[in-house]
Amino acid sequence: MNRFCLIGLLTLAWSAHADALDRGLEHGRALLTRMCSKCHAVGETGRSPHPLAPPFRNFSEEKLYDEDFRERLENGLSTMHPDMPTFHFREQDAQDAVDYLKWLRDRKSAR
Repeated sequence: MNRFCLIGLLTLAWSAHADALDRGLEHGRALLTRMCSKCHAVGETGRSPHPLAPPFRNFSEEKLYDEDFRERLENGLSTMHPDMPTFHFREQDAQDAVDYLKWLRDRKSAR
């Protein structure tokens, strides 16, 4: 196989990976918007509708992104806050939500 074919195949593979990642991030954003935006700001800007609910972009690494956060979303995320409902995510939904939250955090730190 010549060098140009290999470059073309690698480009196609990366493009498919990027498209899947974009779909996952969009799916995570849509899930969090539907499930959480009544209280939390879920985007790069804006205030949370609930005065005690922090914007997702302000969640710190240790608060949100520990190794078992995705698992906690699957098993039923709940908090001591009386207004916070318990959510149960399917495995891929939990992963997409965590990926979106990490993307959001990375966008904030890049500014």
